[in-house]
Amino acid sequence: MKWNLRMVAAQRDIWRPVQLLAAFKEVGFSPSLSKVAALWGSQPVTVRLDDLDMICAALDCTVADVMQEEPESHRAIRDEAPRAVAGSKPGSDAARPVSRPGGSGRKSLPPN
Repeated sequence: MKWNLRMVAAQRDIWRPVQLLAAFKEVGFSPSLSKVAALWGSQPVTVRLDDLDMICAALDCTVADVMQEEPESHRAIRDEAPRAVAGSKPGSDAARPVSRPGGSGRKSLPPN
């Protein structure tokens, strides 16, 4: 996903995190300035759905405006994923089990 908060804010003539915080407060959303700056400066790892709803209300936009799917990255991840043994062609080394280095293959017993 591509985080487009700054682009959506710029379309509404909001150019700084402080201005964004003021827009948030108009709709009853009051995160800390540091949280707003983090949302402004980089792509967040997680966003609460309630927060996303308030962001969209403040900027008068939709979730699709703020978060944009990047299908190219999905294809790259899917192509790099290992194939299951059942789906591989005969004679292919696509997904063979690998032994652990230094291990005898036996598990130790749990403590008493």
